[in-house]
Amino acid sequence: MNIAIVSPFPPSKGTLNEYAYHLVKNFGPKEQIDKIIIITDKLPEGEVYQAEPDMGEIIFEPVWEFNSMSSASNIVKTIKKHKPDVVLYNIQFLSFGDKKVPATIGLFSPVMSKLGGIPSVVILHNIIETVDFEEAGITNNPIMKGIYNITGNILTRTILGANLVTLTIPKYVKIIREKYNAKNVALIPHGTFEVPPEPDFELNDMPLNVMTFGKFGTYKKVESMIEAVELVRKRTGRSIKITIAGTDNPNVKGYLDGVAKTYAHIDKLHFTGYVEEEDVPRIFSESTVTVFPYTSTTGSSGVLHQAGSYGNAVALPLLGDLKELVEEEGYLGEYFEPDNVVSMADAIEKLIIDPEHRKQNAKKNYAAAASLPMSEIADWYLSHFERLVEKEASQV
Repeated sequence: MNIAIVSPFPPSKGTLNEYAYHLVKNFGPKEQIDKIIIITDKLPEGEVYQAEPDMGEIIFEPVWEFNSMSSASNIVKTIKKHKPDVVLYNIQFLSFGDKKVPATIGLFSPVMSKLGGIPSVVILHNIIETVDFEEAGITNNPIMKGIYNITGNILTRTILGANLVTLTIPKYVKIIREKYNAKNVALIPHGTFEVPPEPDFELNDMPLNVMTFGKFGTYKKVESMIEAVELVRKRTGRSIKITIAGTDNPNVKGYLDGVAKTYAHIDKLHFTGYVEEEDVPRIFSESTVTVFPYTSTTGSSGVLHQAGSYGNAVALPLLGDLKELVEEEGYLGEYFEPDNVVSMADAIEKLIIDPEHRKQNAKKNYAAAASLPMSEIADWYLSHFERLVEKEASQV
């Protein structure tokens, strides 16, 4: 079977690039797959795509650009050129742009490839019904929110024109099935990128390090975490490093530079910048607690799965989707009220001062991550691919 995957892919820094990387890494060794065509975005001059040896036969087709009006047509032309057995879209609503028209046009590509005779599967990482437009940095204008909701409903129906749409959270499947009367929706969990050997859960002499990981500035803001750790330092007298791992959200460029200037007086505050794939294990392995300074969520959390796979204890906001994911997939977190410095400090402090409590949290998260490895998620997708290909063949 030849499959095409439409998604950003490292070294592209586009959203969901890491998810695509780990899917491909786990698809590659599967005997059902002969070739993978990665239809991805164009890189800056001087950068090139390169497959790893264990990924199997890979063809890179960097044919689209963020905010380009021609992305959908270029994607469909490339699919027609290679004629894969199935095409997988790894997307969310702003995958193809943060400007309304190009973002919208790009989302028509799954149904366009289906109409071209190639079965299309969409991994939809968020749904419009659960997005807080203000917190996500999209708009705080009530009229615009209404327009975005109407547009989002239309785009969701468009995406549902694909052969199959997969969602990572049971609640999302329920919402889409009931609201849109959709029959072609399936639950496939997010999965865990890497499941290393069970770590040593003892801190020993490792410095205390409170870390957060992601793209910041919209619903993920780090000011409250910095202030919370400062409060824990004053309460406990402990020396605690603060690590902000990641970059600005594309909608809020310059955010972290501003934070760094505002908190320049804070001791042991470290900004890593973009974290390359090979550095991810070190970032998590060096952290004592991973904190999620979110004020809302837009889907399943890849960072939670990564924290679990490296045996991290986590401090989480008391938010609907994230709390559901934690409970359904067997993770354990110390909860705090979103954007509440004192509440966050309480959660972090519990994990810092009580080694047994932290170890229990970390062990539970590792077990949860190990129960859903990406290799099994890849098998789930392959099962769906095979059924779609068989159905397509029977209709010829």
